[in-house]
Amino acid sequence: VQLQASGGGLVQAGGSLKLSCATSGIIFRNNIMTWYRQAPGNQRELVATITTGGSPNYADSVKGRFTISRDNTKSTVYLQMNNLKPEDTAVYYCASTILGRSSPDYWGQGTQVTVSS
Repeated sequence: VQLQASGGGLVQAGGSLKLSCATSGIIFRNNIMTWYRQAPGNQRELVATITTGGSPNYADSVKGRFTISRDNTKSTVYLQMNNLKPEDTAVYYCASTILGRSSPDYWGQGTQVTVSS
């Protein structure tokens, strides 16, 4: 199983980035996909999740700025991040959860997002 996150980088406040998480070895369409992030000194927090049916859910801190989506034909989940703020700086991780399970089964390696003020 592999979850390969990419798309992170350095961006100025107000800018945009699009993260991708390409998966292999899982039945993607049967997995809830989630983006988490962890800033230095902070606990990992849930950013956005998307159900197998494509319904999204967001942390309050990113609502209206971030959009999660999935492409089952490519076994890939995306996170479009607009109007980025310095407090969005973190390592972003994707995770997969098999439908019916309560916590992630697999994690990606993380991609660094740094937002400068």
